[in-house]
Amino acid sequence: MRISAFTSDETEPIKALFTKTFSESEGEAEGTIVGGLAGDLMRSTGESDLYGFVARDGAGLVGSILFSRMRFERQVEAFILAPVATRTDQQRRGVGQSLISFGLNALRRDGVELVLTYGDPRFYSKVGFRVIAEALVPPPFKLSRPEGWMAQSLVGEKLDPIQGKSRCVEALNKPEYW
Repeated sequence: MRISAFTSDETEPIKALFTKTFSESEGEAEGTIVGGLAGDLMRSTGESDLYGFVARDGAGLVGSILFSRMRFERQVEAFILAPVATRTDQQRRGVGQSLISFGLNALRRDGVELVLTYGDPRFYSKVGFRVIAEALVPPPFKLSRPEGWMAQSLVGEKLDPIQGKSRCVEALNKPEYW
């Protein structure tokens, strides 16, 4: 398996991967939503506000991950991991964890201090994320599942509280994602 940064000509195949993966695991409606989010992120987010990576093997695209910038009233270099997908026939083989680790290392090298995600703590805790309170780092919208709000410091163990409002990139700036 090879992991590398995505290129803009891969937008449609990556969107299709997210749509198919989430449709197969969570239902067609969820697949449409997550695929749409991935496509919107890749098409509408500026290069300095988006990191995207793909995993390939001999059969082509097997996984993808996107990180987009989060902004806070206090200056902090922060990104949110959302979404990540591994082709269903390749799941449980470490592809997702490898993509996450690869992405976190790239962010760390570029001076990112904090990475957030909103998802299943059982999965994300395996790669160093921990559940945090909304009061510690405010999400941009009210969370429907606060137990899924997670963070990882890339500059040390301790997470310093961040006061005030947060903002995400436009494609993710929709209450239905939260």
